[in-house]
Amino acid sequence: MNEDKYLSVSALTRYLKYKFDSDNNLRTVFLKGEISNFKSHTRGHFYFSIKDDTSKINAIMFSSNASKIKFKPEDGMKVLLVGRVSVYEATGNYQIYVDEMQEDGVGNLYIAFEKLKAKLAKEGLFDKDKKKPIPKIPERIGIITAPTGAAIKDIISTIRRRFPFSETILFPCLVQGELAAPDIVKNIKLASTYDLDVLIVGRGGGSIEDLWAFNEEIVARAIYECDIPIISAVGHEIDFTIADFVADMRAPTPTGAAEMAVPNMSDLINHIKQLNIRLNESIYKKINYQKLYLDSIKNSFVIKNPMIMFDNKKQNLDMLIERLRIVLTNRIKQEKLRIENIKNSYVLNNPDSLYKDARNNLNNLIEKLELVNPLGILARGYSIAYKDKNVVSSTKGIKKDDKLNIKLNDGNLDVIVSKVNK
Repeated sequence: MNEDKYLSVSALTRYLKYKFDSDNNLRTVFLKGEISNFKSHTRGHFYFSIKDDTSKINAIMFSSNASKIKFKPEDGMKVLLVGRVSVYEATGNYQIYVDEMQEDGVGNLYIAFEKLKAKLAKEGLFDKDKKKPIPKIPERIGIITAPTGAAIKDIISTIRRRFPFSETILFPCLVQGELAAPDIVKNIKLASTYDLDVLIVGRGGGSIEDLWAFNEEIVARAIYECDIPIISAVGHEIDFTIADFVADMRAPTPTGAAEMAVPNMSDLINHIKQLNIRLNESIYKKINYQKLYLDSIKNSFVIKNPMIMFDNKKQNLDMLIERLRIVLTNRIKQEKLRIENIKNSYVLNNPDSLYKDARNNLNNLIEKLELVNPLGILARGYSIAYKDKNVVSSTKGIKKDDKLNIKLNDGNLDVIVSKVNK
């Protein structure tokens, strides 16, 4: 077996690296894509991947070049790279060694757009229940856009064609460039001081950079805080801005905004005609119904025979009188019976018995009182001794020469004690 024809992994990798490094097309490569897996080494080197929808390549930017860029790379950022493609021998992977890196303006605008959109949506600025209704027939319409260009011409011509009775007030402002967003906010606040029924905010079509003022956070919050219902009309039908999501209604174009702001006069006239027809039909039906109702009353049995109503009332009155008579008769009978019972009672027929029983009870009580009356004892020969008006019940406390009062049945005796026997 001849092993000389077999290469080592290192030899193959070295050969591939040589082929990469000697290829003029790979020495300077211009590459665009999205950053992923970005890591910044402590020594200042950048390690990351560059990807698109279907492929990915590893990338490294040494600190000598990384220190020159003026933005902070992060995952999801769209960038434009200049570098060389070679093979890293340790892993056998090919990668791009980046010399220059700059932001891809359009790609990063989309990233900023999605971030702001998610932020405002979380705060509730896009909630449907906070949208103000657009009046069906506005009297005064405010328009915030550039004073020249197709947008303002389309809006005004559409309003005049569809509903010329509405008054339009233009608030001219910048709609493109760095000063556009603050100018839009200023005019929204100015429009809020006018008595407007609806406000159109927008501009004609353009690139995402041209429309970017309507993606600024200050514009979104000004639209949200405005008390006037706002129709957003930015760009073409395929263009969506943050202002579209915050506004009370989004129009696909400035012309569409004008159509949403005012009714079509011919449609309105036709609608009024239809309402007039329906009103006449409703009145006709109502009159016919009332006629039928009146005829039914005129032909009713009661109207033709009104005395029948009194016959019924008379009969009801007779029934009530009869019921009252029966009730009164029964009540009188009950009262007579009660009086007879009282007249025939034992007490009324034998009144002495009532007093006799009371007298016997009184005598019994008197006898009981006599038994416990201390004076009654005196009649049987007993006496009661007093000293200083206190009853003497013992010889204790009685001394010789004490004065006592003796109460007898028929009088009192005052005595002086000559001797105390204990």
